Order: sequence, then C-alpha cells, then structure tokens
Amino acid sequence: MHSRGWAELGGEVAVALMLDAGAPLPPGWEELQGAGVRVLSHRLPPRAYLRERAQYLAWIREFRPAVVHSHGYRADLIAGSAAGALGIPRVSTVHGFTGGDWKNRLYERLQLRAFRRFATVIAVSRPLEERLVRQGLPADRIAVIPNAWAPAPPTPRGPARARLGLTDSDFAIGWVGRLSAEKGADVFLAALAAGAGRDAVPVIVGDGHERPALERQAADLGLAGLVRWTGMVPQAAALFPGFDCYVLSSRTEGTPIALFEAMAAGVPIVATRVGGVPDVITESEALLVPSEDPAALAQGIIAVRRDPAAAATRAARAREVLTRRFAPGPWLEQHLALYRAIAARRSKDLACT
Repeated sequence: MHSRGWAELGGEVAVALMLDAGAPLPPGWEELQGAGVRVLSHRLPPRAYLRERAQYLAWIREFRPAVVHSHGYRADLIAGSAAGALGIPRVSTVHGFTGGDWKNRLYERLQLRAFRRFATVIAVSRPLEERLVRQGLPADRIAVIPNAWAPAPPTPRGPARARLGLTDSDFAIGWVGRLSAEKGADVFLAALAAGAGRDAVPVIVGDGHERPALERQAADLGLAGLVRWTGMVPQAAALFPGFDCYVLSSRTEGTPIALFEAMAAGVPIVATRVGGVPDVITESEALLVPSEDPAALAQGIIAVRRDPAAAATRAARAREVLTRRFAPGPWLEQHLALYRAIAARRSKDLACT
C-alpha cells in the first residue's frame, strides 16, 4: 500500500527484495509493477550477508533514492548499512519486538544501536515509541504513524466458510498469525481447554517454528481432534468473514494488520490489551482482556457466543472505526511529509559542506 500509494501520487519508488535461493517472488509484486513501482529482487544462499550488502550498494547507486526505508532488523542492518555508506538518509518502521531466543534478541539489540544513525524511526504505536525512548533513541527522531488499512471488496461469508470446511451450524473461532511465542497461540489453546472450545470449531491460520510444540500442547489438553490447523494461507484476509469470532491472544503487538482484517470483515473480536491494540479499538468495539490470562480470554469468547446481538453491534462499530480513523490517505501524507522533510534537511546539509 505504501509503495503503490507513493507511486500513484507521482513519486518514483523501487522495492528491493532479498529472497532465499529458489524462492518465488511474493504475492502482489505484479500489482506493484502495474502501479509503476520498480520491483528489484535478488536470490542468495543463507548467511551471504556481504553479498547481500554488495547488492544493496549496487541498487542504491543505480536508483539514487532520496531516502531508503527499511522494515525489519535484517534490512535495517544490511540495507541500512549500505545506504549509510553512500550518505543516503535512512528510515525504518518498527512493527514490534518479538524477543525470542538469544540470536533474535542479539539482532534486535544491534538493530536498536543502528537506529542511532537513522534519520527517523517510525513506531506504529505509542508503546513502541516509549520503548524506543527507554532504549536511548532521542524522542525527536521518532515518528508515531499507526498502520493503515486499504479497503478491499468484502469476501462473502459462504465462500470463506467453504474454504475452511465449515458447516452452517459450526461456531468458528478464528486465530490468525505467526506461530511464535509473542503471538500467544498457547494462551489461545489454554482458553479453548478452559471452556471456550466447547461445541466450537477453532481454526488456527498460520505457521511458524512453534507449531510442533503447540500441536503437542493441543494433544495434552485434549484438543487434538478439535483444532483445525490450516498452515500458511495466501490472502488469509479472505477467510475472516467465515469466522464467528476472531481471537488475538498476543503477548506483545504493534498495530496488528490481522486486527484490521477482522474489523473490515465485521467479525466480533476478543483481543488482549497489549501494545497498540487499545489505540485501535476500545471496549465499545471489542472485548479486551489481559494478556497471559486464558480464563479471561475464554470468558470473552463465551460472551460472544452467548450474546450474538451485542457482539454484532461491537463488530459494526469496529468496522466504522476502521474506515474513519485508519484510511490510507492521511497515512500516506504523513509518510510523504516525513520523506520531504528528511530530503530537505539533507539538501541543506550538503549545501553547507
């Protein structure tokens, strides 16, 4: 949405993709090209970091951007290093910090150190901004720009439920995300075992390194034959209209896109009160519960089922909030204003040297 929107406004944009050897281009690249975005891709074997940096250097020299905008610690470190070596201002968007094992925590620490040399770091929520300040990043180098949502034609409920293998009478509880610790799928499973899964069809959409442990947990809780695991599903947003309740059980979040997808689909939401979630929805639009509390999560899911009229009212309010507060137009304007300010500052600095 960001690259396409900037191109549609007349900007010159290139999207650089580093792919594993043999990996296909991700979905949506043809749409980007059709909108006038230049899509650059290169395939490398694992841990070929020097070659990766060299490729970024070549692309930046060829494209000569006013700003390099990276997402994620690997791009921040490697593409950011290449841009810095060529004197190009750098911007990064921080979507969240996952923690995890020692290697991931090391990368995140290196990422935070690299941010000190970036022109601006964009945080997608106030809690992320506060964390960056606590980590030593100057507040005047941080911009808070929550994620936006580009409206799309709604998927009918019938086809969505057919894709999920649901019958008309099934009460489907949807969980969508990466199967890693910060997303809290284990809390969701515990909530199902605490009563939320009774006579329901829980559907977990997504994949990740935690899946084997989660499947063992489901078996230990007596849920092995109950939970449906879809794995990765392209265009997963089209599945949301098939859910009767969407659950976000994360331990930490920025501004989750899956939450926007549920709001757009008009699905009743039960979510943990973490990160940027309370900045997006309130108790008027969803049921918000503490993190790490399977009993509270279970009670929220049960409440949706017991009072579908109230749940439908909250879902309608959530959809209205999405269209009113998170439209892409103002979001793009904030980014463009930021880029122009950075480019103007660089031109002034060059003129003074």
